[in-house]
Amino acid sequence: MATEIATGSNAAKGRDLSPLEALIRTNAQNTKLIYAPTSASTPGRKRLKLDPELDVSDPALDKTGLSLRLHAEYSDVQTLPEAIASKLPAAGPRKKKPKAAADDAPTPPEEKARKLIEGIPASRTAGSSSANSNALVVSRNKPSSASTPGGKQSNQQRNEPQNMSLTRRSDVLAQPKPDWHPPWKLMRVISGHLGWVRALAVEPDNKWFASGAGDRTIKIWDLATGGLKLTLTGHISTVRGLAVSPRHPYMFSCGEDKMVKCWDLETNKVIRHYHGHLSGVYTLALHPTLDVLVTGGRDGVARVWDMRTRSNVHVLSGHTGTVSDLVCQEADPQVITSSLDSTVRMWDLAAGKTMGVLTHHKKGVRALATHPSEFTFASASTGSIKQWKCPEGAFMQNFDGHNAIINTLSVNDQNVMFSGGDNGSMSFWDWKSGHRFQALDTTAQPGSLDAESGVMSSVFDLSGTRLIVGEADKTIKIWKPDETATPESHPLEWKPTLARRKF
Repeated sequence: MATEIATGSNAAKGRDLSPLEALIRTNAQNTKLIYAPTSASTPGRKRLKLDPELDVSDPALDKTGLSLRLHAEYSDVQTLPEAIASKLPAAGPRKKKPKAAADDAPTPPEEKARKLIEGIPASRTAGSSSANSNALVVSRNKPSSASTPGGKQSNQQRNEPQNMSLTRRSDVLAQPKPDWHPPWKLMRVISGHLGWVRALAVEPDNKWFASGAGDRTIKIWDLATGGLKLTLTGHISTVRGLAVSPRHPYMFSCGEDKMVKCWDLETNKVIRHYHGHLSGVYTLALHPTLDVLVTGGRDGVARVWDMRTRSNVHVLSGHTGTVSDLVCQEADPQVITSSLDSTVRMWDLAAGKTMGVLTHHKKGVRALATHPSEFTFASASTGSIKQWKCPEGAFMQNFDGHNAIINTLSVNDQNVMFSGGDNGSMSFWDWKSGHRFQALDTTAQPGSLDAESGVMSSVFDLSGTRLIVGEADKTIKIWKPDETATPESHPLEWKPTLARRKF
């Protein structure tokens, strides 16, 4: 019996199996046509080699198999839907990439993968540095150490001076010499208010100015003679902000009674109220070209109002403390606010959002001032005045020397900046260099307390030759340059110092 089985198996081995092999090939080709029509029907593509003795590492088979899987998985998402594609911008022509350097050529496995999947760039770029290099700056003009035989630098390369020099840069620390300015002297003292003078504004024709004080009144004064022309009543608390419109016969006022009023200067009456602040309103400013009013106060927000419709256009929120001062200008940032949270914020007026936050001050920022002709501004906190460049808010320089709580800043077009302190100290600065060319203390009115010798507000008139200062002794003082002073009689006392660029 065993002999018969062995004989039968030998007969089967000798039998011809060619029909079975042909059937397997036919089934495999049909399967490929059903499940991979894209690859099989594409002209120029090689068909799968179905020889059982085929080497698995054949690159043609690897490429075909990978192409089959890519088409099977991603054929449905190769193109975007029409609704999405219509919203995207049309793709421009591709820029030709620079050829990679010889030492950055991809390795054989990377090159093989890149050829298998078209459209995937090599992982290394021509600008990448060597993995073994410790250099912080790669020079594009000099050959790297890897290009020399043996990977060692030549003596010439080792002895060349590095570009990262530790020597002092004269162009950065060079301090400009300040311009000579005549000293300022007291010209007139105006009395009439019964409280601290907290707000000042000069009208566009430079004929009169307005003052607001703690006695809840607004007084109109003749600028040439200092005589009282008019007294306006309506606020029920201290008046903290004033602004006169250059394009309309309007004057705006705000106070600690949460009120923002619009006065008609033809009838001397209030014609509009702007309701919205939750606490005292400490500052306001008019946009130079738009019919827009911006106010800020103790509720920590700045509100943008439509001057005519009284609608609240924006609520500029972001400060965590009282908004102490704000300024408006034509170009971005069109609104700049300072706060007792030690920050200065620059705002995008169209979007109503913050463009930038300046956090250099260590204490609450109480005053701002923009230059009338330059695109710069200054901010003041206790013992610190800083100058900034618009529109990005880049730090320019410090004004060092006024060690007091600074309540007010003012700048004229002759590059003279004034700063007034809470203790009655006054400083005059050269705007270009930050040099303080005059420092003095105000003289309190006879009969007032020593604690009332504080400078609360200030403004230059439109000519820049008169400085109006409101003080805590209930007076208004007008200062002017000394006309008899010359560079010989009052020489410039200035010594250049280092480290002027610190924050």
